[in-house]
Amino acid sequence: MVILLALFGMVCWGIAPIFGKLGLVNVDPVVALCVRTLMAGTLVVGWSVGTQNFCRFADIAPLFLFFIFMEAVLATLVGDLAYYGALKWGNVNDVILIMSCSPLVTILVSHVFLGEPVTRLQLFGAVLIIGGLSLVSLQYR
Repeated sequence: MVILLALFGMVCWGIAPIFGKLGLVNVDPVVALCVRTLMAGTLVVGWSVGTQNFCRFADIAPLFLFFIFMEAVLATLVGDLAYYGALKWGNVNDVILIMSCSPLVTILVSHVFLGEPVTRLQLFGAVLIIGGLSLVSLQYR
């Protein structure tokens, strides 16, 4: 089930930038991010209310609310705003390749701050990602 969900997410994330690039043609990235976030928030709140999960919000401890807040600021606000700016003014293929290197940051930070192990296979994958990004960057030299 995990693999199927990950594959489904991969396909969605692979298709979404095309719609984002098309939607940003005559729209400021900040406005587009605001609209997208409002749309997504409305859908998630509706789903939460419809499945009666909304009442569980009170069960979240303040420390975990802080962690979720920080994730929202970094991923949904700052990260997505940078992504939208890059997508608007750059080549969608280059932007996605660079943004797809975010797991390298995650691997490093999770190892340093969470003590999570990094396997040889993960390191090999990271080297392949860096190699691929290096090949892509050659066109800018």
